[in-house]
Amino acid sequence: MCQYCGCRDMPLIRDYIAEHERAVDHGREAVRALDRGELDVARQRLAAMFEELRSHWQGEENGLFAVMHREELYAEHIDPLVAEHRELAAFLEVVDLSDPEDQKRVRAEVEELYVHIAKEEDGLFPASLTALDGVDWDAAMAGWREAHPGREMIQGRG
Repeated sequence: MCQYCGCRDMPLIRDYIAEHERAVDHGREAVRALDRGELDVARQRLAAMFEELRSHWQGEENGLFAVMHREELYAEHIDPLVAEHRELAAFLEVVDLSDPEDQKRVRAEVEELYVHIAKEEDGLFPASLTALDGVDWDAAMAGWREAHPGREMIQGRG
C-alpha cells in the first residue's frame, strides 16, 4: 500500500480504497470457501463482493472517472478500467460455482481484481490530486453520493 502522495487522506479516495478492501476481502473469503468445498458460503461471499463492487463502480464511473475522462491522457487509462468492470460484472452475473471451470475463473478473477485495483490506487487516484480542482472534486463526490444513497463518507482519522 503506497503512502507517498497523500491521496488516501482525501475522503473520496479513502472511501474508494475502503470499498476495494471490502470487495477483496469478500473475494478472498469466497476463494477460501471454494477451497473447503463450501459452495453456499462461496456464493454468499461472491454476492457480497458483487454488491460492494456495483455501487463502487457506479460511483467511480459517474464521479471520479467521468471528471477525469475529460482529459485524453486519463481517458486512455479509464476506458480499459471500465471495460474490466463490465467484464467482471458479466461473469459474476452468470457464475456457476458447481462448474469447476467457473471455480477456477473465480480464483483468477479475484487475483485479477488486485491488479485492477493497483491500476486505480497507484495510478489514477494519485493523479486525481493534481488533475482535479474544487468543482471537479464536488462532481466526483456527487457521483459517489448518488451511488451510495443514505451513506456517509468515512470520517477523517483524527
